[in-house]
Amino acid sequence: MKVISFVNQKGGVGKTTTTINLAAYLATTRRKVLVVDLDPQANASSGLGLQDVERGIYDVLMGEATAQEVIRETEQKNLFVLPSTADLAGATVELSEEPTRLKTVLSTLQGFDVVLIDAPPSLGALAINALVASDAIIVPLQAEYYALEGVAGMLDTVERIKNNLNPDVKLLGIVVTMFDTRTNLAQQVEQNVREHFKELVFWSVIPRNVKLSEAPSYGQTINRYAPISSGAGAYKRLAQEVMQRVEKL
Repeated sequence: MKVISFVNQKGGVGKTTTTINLAAYLATTRRKVLVVDLDPQANASSGLGLQDVERGIYDVLMGEATAQEVIRETEQKNLFVLPSTADLAGATVELSEEPTRLKTVLSTLQGFDVVLIDAPPSLGALAINALVASDAIIVPLQAEYYALEGVAGMLDTVERIKNNLNPDVKLLGIVVTMFDTRTNLAQQVEQNVREHFKELVFWSVIPRNVKLSEAPSYGQTINRYAPISSGAGAYKRLAQEVMQRVEKL
């Protein structure tokens, strides 16, 4: 079982969109995939069709339920979710001194091929728990002016985690998201990212796409909502790239 976290301390970069759509395409390859929604906003849960969740990852982290009791099936075969609830916001304080709690929870799981963690847009206790529990990290980076701002600090945090808490964690790659083909700025940002991070950047680029924006409001991933859209094609290609890199871990 490989555990991959999606992290970026900046919000609105397409992190949740990337997590759930990548999960959906990985599930079509006969892999059993679990999405762990570690964001109190619970967008990954609702984006996968879950509403009015009574128990979630917070209850598991606090020892009030087991992961097996809380994990829910989605409408798509081989795709499961460990959902979030608003209670998770309170875990930041409770987990501040326990960075390995999530890793312990995930170690009890059996039968999953890939676990994708949607971490919150911060570098607090929840994100630290995600990094400690992970084999690899993917950083979604929006193709906008301030794209690189803050990434260096985040990568420094990853390095500290590697040195102190999880020596095996690797940066699997950076994916350029929200790419607007009509603007020179987006192309310049992509060029800068590739020059700076080189082979770490995935070749697949996620475009700005209306269908990608609409799909979560219907509780669907892009492969179900608009399978022939440009956004769907981009995530399908990204899934292939991700698995090629995961197999080398």
